[in-house]
Amino acid sequence: MNWSTAEIAGHSADVFVPEGASPAGVVLFLHGYDGVTLKDNPAYTRELTKQNLIGLCPIAPHCWWTDEVYPPFDEQISPLQFLTQQVAAYCQQSWQIAPPHIAVCGIEMGGQGALQLAYRHARQFPIVVAISPKVDFETWWGHGTSLDTLFADQEAARQRTAILHLHPLNYPKHQLLLCDPADFYCFEAVLTLASKLSSTGIAFDQDFESSHGGFGWNYANAMAPRVINYIADSLRAC
Repeated sequence: MNWSTAEIAGHSADVFVPEGASPAGVVLFLHGYDGVTLKDNPAYTRELTKQNLIGLCPIAPHCWWTDEVYPPFDEQISPLQFLTQQVAAYCQQSWQIAPPHIAVCGIEMGGQGALQLAYRHARQFPIVVAISPKVDFETWWGHGTSLDTLFADQEAARQRTAILHLHPLNYPKHQLLLCDPADFYCFEAVLTLASKLSSTGIAFDQDFESSHGGFGWNYANAMAPRVINYIADSLRAC
């Protein structure tokens, strides 16, 4: 499947490089709390191959992809700094691909991380796809996750959520929100985000109707063609 493991500034990443012509861009995939990437995933590998796209999946379990330093991942820089600096530089050095030809995508914890990245750095990352994003991660504070060590209390966590960093004049031009309507963990918060986008006049695409098991990889894999086709079309438009 052409997947391999790379090291980026001392951190591991799973990498897929399609054979043949020069790749059309990079799909930067942010994993969920379970740390599962796209490595050896038949559904996404097939779509990446079809669209001639590189898959790059940094590994940072439990980090929540915020601008807060998470020592088990890195004691010096935050996950978002790692993505905007080291990962972007790696893409340039390895494949001569630079923003805006790096699309960001993620699932659950990584879905909100993808939004964090695109909302805070919209010009660098104008293409974002969020799959079942945990938009309101503050509701998970106090339940034994790493959020309890990242933030002092629930309000501190809320202040760092992606929705509070959406700027009406500086937002990603291509964003796709996906959530199974049976996903009782994420659906309500995703609807809240969609409502805010609509009321602010920010264009976005969505699919809140397709249902494939509620949440998890059954849903994410079923949406693989929609995800990668959207990214490929957006890359061509950049």
